[in-house]
Order: sequence, then structure tokens, then C-alpha cells
Amino acid sequence: MKTDKILATRTHKIIYKVGDTAVKVFDKNYPKTDVLNEALNQARVEETGLPIPKILGVTTSEDGNWSITSEYIEGKTLAQIMDEDPANVEKYMDDFVNLQMEVHSKKAPLLNKLKDKWDGKISALTAINATTRYELRTRLSSMPKHTKVLHGDFNPSNIIVDKDGNYHILDWSHATQGNASADAATTYLLFALHDQKMADLYMNKFCDKSDTAKQYVQRWLPITAASRLAKAIPAEKELLEKWLDVVEYE
Repeated sequence: MKTDKILATRTHKIIYKVGDTAVKVFDKNYPKTDVLNEALNQARVEETGLPIPKILGVTTSEDGNWSITSEYIEGKTLAQIMDEDPANVEKYMDDFVNLQMEVHSKKAPLLNKLKDKWDGKISALTAINATTRYELRTRLSSMPKHTKVLHGDFNPSNIIVDKDGNYHILDWSHATQGNASADAATTYLLFALHDQKMADLYMNKFCDKSDTAKQYVQRWLPITAASRLAKAIPAEKELLEKWLDVVEYE
């Protein structure tokens, strides 16, 4: 494969620009089922009409690496734009929340259910004790069940803004269906890991625009933190464990 350049390097995968396509190449030992599931997720979301790159192919190389080929979207990430133009960060956050709410307005009935995914992650999490796991799983099962499309990793670095100012949403590997406030809690946490001020701005905008009580999104935070803790990223461990302390023992 003749590549133009590396677009991004992630755990277990590298994304290359090849002509007018983006090719995500996975590690040799990356599970085939996960690659195919990611491609299927993206194809299902594509059918909703959301502004996302189209899947063009799934293949395996001679040396055994699986890859997903999608349309390449030329532009800057919203994260870059926010960094370069801090004076207008409120406007960008408005656009960001509006886009996330557009995602939540869609349905894709064949996507995996978020509650099932998170329950599995929390029950397998050895980093917390059985009492905390029980409390988190009990809270998760009691939360209202919805069937909205959720991105699962919705943050400004996964939004590309093209030369015409159109927004495109990348990286659907965590897509599920479920409760919009769970997705918002994940986004809040992703901001808070780097910049609490941005996290608070996001939370206020999301709750205002979606007419959601802040306390309701906050009830998802310990569950979200536990699911994220399963990634075992050392730099995040301390903050995520702090979020687990929000659990009230009722």
C-alpha cells in the first residue's frame, strides 16, 4: 500500500491518507470481529444520513493486517480550530453540542446497546471492589432505557471541519444505541481529563440546549468513569477513581 502520510496514530491502529481515502490499519493481532464490528457500526450510522465519511472497503493485507478504508475528509479538527481561535470557543461549543444532539436525534436499531456494553465492562473490572461494582451495575440497570444513536467518543478531535465550514464526525468504533445523557457524561469526562473549564462549559451548553437536568447527566458519571477505567490508561486513573467516589450508597 503506497501511503501519502500518516493522519493519526492510535492504540493498536494507524490511519494513513491514501489518495482521496483514509485507511485505518489495525495491529496484526487485533481481533477480526472488532474490525468488522467497527465497519458495520459505521455503515449503520451512515444509513441515518449523519455527516460521516463513507465506508469504502474492509480488507486484509498479505502480512495479515486488517484495514478499513473510508472517504478522506480534508480539513482541520474542531479541537485545532478551538485552540487556534480561543476568542470564539463559545460559538464552537454551541456548534459541537448542536452536532451531538443531531446524532442523538437518529435511530439505528441494529447497533449494540450501551447498557449491555457497559454492564459487561464494569462486571469484568478488577480495578474496583465487588461492592462498588455492584452499586454501579445496580445504578446502570435502573437508568432509563433509550434507543438513540450514541457516538461513544464524541470530542472535538473527532470532528473535521472542511473548507466550506461543514462538520464531519469521525471514529464510530464506540457507537451504540442508548441514553443521550450517558453519551454527554462521556463527553464531559473526556473534556474534564484535560480541561475542567471546557468540561463545565460543555455541560452547561448541553443541559441548556437539550433541556436536561445537570443532576441527571451527573448520575451517569460514575458509570461512565468505570467503563473508561477498563481502558487502563495510567494518566487517567486518578481522576477516574475520583469520579467513582461520587457513587452514593443508598
